[in-house]
Amino acid sequence: MEKKRTQVDDIDRSLYDFADDEAGAERLDAGLTPEIVREISAKKDEPDWMLDFRLRSLDTYQRIPAPDWGPALDGLDMDHIVTYVKPNTEQQSDWESLPDDVKNTFDRLGIPQAERAYLAGVGAQYDSELVYHNMQDTAAKQGIVYSGIEEALHDPQWEPLIRSKFMTLIPPTDHKFAALHGAVWSGGSFVYVPAGVKLDFPLQSYFRLNAKGAGQFEHTLIVVEDDADLHFIEGCSAPKYNVANLHAGAVELFVGKNARLRYSTIENWSKNMYNLNTKRARVDEGGAVEWVSGSFGSHVGYLYPMSILAGRKSTCTFTGITFAGAGQNLDTGCKVVLAAPETSAAVETKSISKGGGISTFRSSVVATEAARDSAASVSCQSLMLDNASRSDTIPAMDIRCKHVDIGHEATIGRISDDTVFYLMSRGVSEEEARTMVVNGFADPVSKELPLEYAVEMNNLIKLEMEGAIG
Repeated sequence: MEKKRTQVDDIDRSLYDFADDEAGAERLDAGLTPEIVREISAKKDEPDWMLDFRLRSLDTYQRIPAPDWGPALDGLDMDHIVTYVKPNTEQQSDWESLPDDVKNTFDRLGIPQAERAYLAGVGAQYDSELVYHNMQDTAAKQGIVYSGIEEALHDPQWEPLIRSKFMTLIPPTDHKFAALHGAVWSGGSFVYVPAGVKLDFPLQSYFRLNAKGAGQFEHTLIVVEDDADLHFIEGCSAPKYNVANLHAGAVELFVGKNARLRYSTIENWSKNMYNLNTKRARVDEGGAVEWVSGSFGSHVGYLYPMSILAGRKSTCTFTGITFAGAGQNLDTGCKVVLAAPETSAAVETKSISKGGGISTFRSSVVATEAARDSAASVSCQSLMLDNASRSDTIPAMDIRCKHVDIGHEATIGRISDDTVFYLMSRGVSEEEARTMVVNGFADPVSKELPLEYAVEMNNLIKLEMEGAIG
């Protein structure tokens, strides 16, 4: 009797691994020079202060060493990375006005369907530029602003706000790839939610990197004023190439007093991608930030969303899942700074590794001297599906206040043979049994994801688990 396959080397990425012809696209030279930075700024007709900011960031980038404490970055050579690729279209608000290749790409990824499913607004970035943006009248009538950040930078109403906040949470001096972002950033989103406005449905952005050997450096800036409420969803993908691609975006979130911001991300980059993204939130008194994060792709990942709880009784929750397969080294986690009294943070993460994949959870909790009566709990669970894979947990705690309650727990294990045997005794195949165990393990995270992304994650797990022993 022929045995059914129950293991595969890689998931079926046909949904993401298609690439479009770059005909008509404009690429700058590879590498990183002051001339390239000036050219990017000139193409965008930026104010002088932004060009000065870019050049200072470039100088910082050249002086800061690359990180040597995480996954190796040997395969990433900036001399061979193109930092700006302009697609063959200008930004459109009418879907049918997009060129067929760009439109077909986002059609296959489900962006028009997402818009039709009553999302408040959708922004779609292709390579270095936002190519499509639209927002429902419902959100606009509430005074919500959702636009490309470059568009807002040219608006006299919003330019002062952007200037006052741009890369203040993530200064270029923070690390080498923050400095790189400051020098060559392009595209991204600007969201402003006025005080007291509560949006009942989410805004969504999607980032697609199509160009071979290129980088994507979008900047997302969200300001949620006092007593307001917003859910923002972000998705990312790219086709697979035989050369390195780079993603070094930045996300800055400002959450006002008694406001709430939920930020959901699914990063499904291909396995030639170096994902070196930086995300940070500042939360005022009584405010709340909620992170939901799924990392399923990229060759190497460094990703640690950070919450700065700056106001009394501000809170954060972080719910994340990482899936590292063959050829992947994903170093993920989160950071929390308890910087005011009576703040609280709850972190729950799951990681799954198979096929020799490496998954590392790295957390940092800092309780400042002002954090009296604050609390933080970190829970990390890791599941390895074979003997070739690896999982590590690296917690860091910096406690500078006596009156706080900080806890960390971590478990690492494999699928129990007894559990598989029990399920098989109930008529379930071995493949189905193992998939059921993994789905059950991931369920606390997947139920927090937006519906379409939860389905995507469950399909990914099913594809990873299909197959046969022996």
